[in-house]
Amino acid sequence: MALFLDCDGTLLDIAPTPNAVRVPNGLVELLKRIDDGLGGALAILTGRQLLEIDALLASTEWIGAGVHGSEMRHRVGGDILQIADGLPPALVESVVRRMPALPGVVVEPKGSGLALHYRQAPHLKSALEGELRALIAPYADSLVLCPGRKLFEVVPAGHSKGTALLALAQQPPFAGRRPIMIGDDIGDLPAFTAARHLGGYGFRVAGEAFGYDEVDFSGPTDVYAWLAALADAVSEQ
Repeated sequence: MALFLDCDGTLLDIAPTPNAVRVPNGLVELLKRIDDGLGGALAILTGRQLLEIDALLASTEWIGAGVHGSEMRHRVGGDILQIADGLPPALVESVVRRMPALPGVVVEPKGSGLALHYRQAPHLKSALEGELRALIAPYADSLVLCPGRKLFEVVPAGHSKGTALLALAQQPPFAGRRPIMIGDDIGDLPAFTAARHLGGYGFRVAGEAFGYDEVDFSGPTDVYAWLAALADAVSEQ
């Protein structure tokens, strides 16, 4: 098997702001055990930038994709490759300039993407979506607006966690393995589809996107327990 993991909401509990997340004790060591047992066939597919993942899951620069497939790292410790161009500076400036009118919305620039979190102002969801759709309308051919867990993300068209999974699945040590993708949000759906296309599985984590009647894991704690069992299993092989 090859294992592909989302981060926020899957490995880490959702926090009020992106910088407030906490990494469970032992998680990094657990991922390392699985990575060793799978011969390196473990990747992180995230909406965050990979440099953020490096800081959170310290001491290992994981294979994976950031900003929904807009950037990639093909080997542990390797360079981060920018797959998509950065957002137009004029657009970013326009978004930042308009946000004071929506107090409580947190703007998170990501180079090739932009996330706007309304977790602290959920009543502003419709207003925020309207503002963003108007601002990106001139870039309709190159940018899309993706909803998520109390956030909207502006990302390059044609890139997703699904395109990232398919790209990684073509290279060693992922090639020829059955992919398993675990995620909790709308942005993980393309990766679920890609994994199933390759004969693998997409496992859903309960949260704001998926209800408890349609998931495989009740939350990050449940995922952690499954990963612990997997680490023991692959260590014995």
